[in-house]
Amino acid sequence: VFSFNSPVWFNVGTSSPQQVSACFILAVDDSMDSILNWYKEEGFIFKGGSGAGLNLSRIRSSKELLSSGGTASGPVSFMRGADASAGTIKSGGATRRAAKMVVLDVDHPDIEEFVMTKAREEDKIRALRDAGFDMDLGGADITSVQYQNANNSVRVSDEFMRAVEEKTDFGLRGRMTGEVIEQIDANELWDKIAKAAWACADPGIQYDSTINDWHTTPEAGRITASNPCSEYMHLDNSSCNLASLNLMKFLADDGSFEVEKFVKSVELIITAMDISICFADFPTDPIGETTRAYRQLGIGYANLGALLMASGLAYDSDGGRALAGSITSLMTG
Repeated sequence: VFSFNSPVWFNVGTSSPQQVSACFILAVDDSMDSILNWYKEEGFIFKGGSGAGLNLSRIRSSKELLSSGGTASGPVSFMRGADASAGTIKSGGATRRAAKMVVLDVDHPDIEEFVMTKAREEDKIRALRDAGFDMDLGGADITSVQYQNANNSVRVSDEFMRAVEEKTDFGLRGRMTGEVIEQIDANELWDKIAKAAWACADPGIQYDSTINDWHTTPEAGRITASNPCSEYMHLDNSSCNLASLNLMKFLADDGSFEVEKFVKSVELIITAMDISICFADFPTDPIGETTRAYRQLGIGYANLGALLMASGLAYDSDGGRALAGSITSLMTG
């Protein structure tokens, strides 16, 4: 009838930490201690079968100075270590890949390098494949290419989108001072984002202003990132527990949808997920504190297409959309 997210099946009742959440959002600051801690936290999250995302925009850019007088490495360089770690640590100790998201604000001075990072690596993959190397997923030579273990997303503001519409310049801001240190053509950057996404499906876009306008607990702090799949957007150092219902299990013999059974199942599953937060283990104390305080839960459904077919409704039809909308309304109360 339903399934909890994978970490419940991997961990609950075993000798492993009782990690039950699938989705984590971390935080990283502009210090070596914080950056190395980011690698460690992600490693334990991946080991437990979960995924993690975070925003790298607090890390100073490669165009800013260090206190020692040298130039900073920038967030893109630190992505290499995290990417290699994710490629090595299999999620849940099994064979599936780790799930990982990195986000950078559109006003970060290294945004253009971030946008093109994966597209350039895809060019390398094509060149090496043509030269006879095994560059397939899991191939012997694919590990020589970087940035292949994360989803990348650019966090855009309304200010930037207006600059794109008005074809004006947009300011990139230093991380330490918040002052504009470089002006770029907003349309040129937007074109680079589009071309990179066309070439390698990354970066994605997250609309920062809209996301925070819809924030359900705005007094708790800004939303700066998401989990790898982007269905969970909430506070830094937080997690979310997911479950999914199989809609075909609620199709009666006479072809009707069993509304009462569905509603009771939703209530049961939400209660079970909420209880699981009470006994769950978390990779860090801040994540545990935030999760227990806000108790983020996500419930959805699967097999909508099969239900529509069994009901004689086209997927792209008013009747199909009405049924999906009605079921979603029942699920969300």
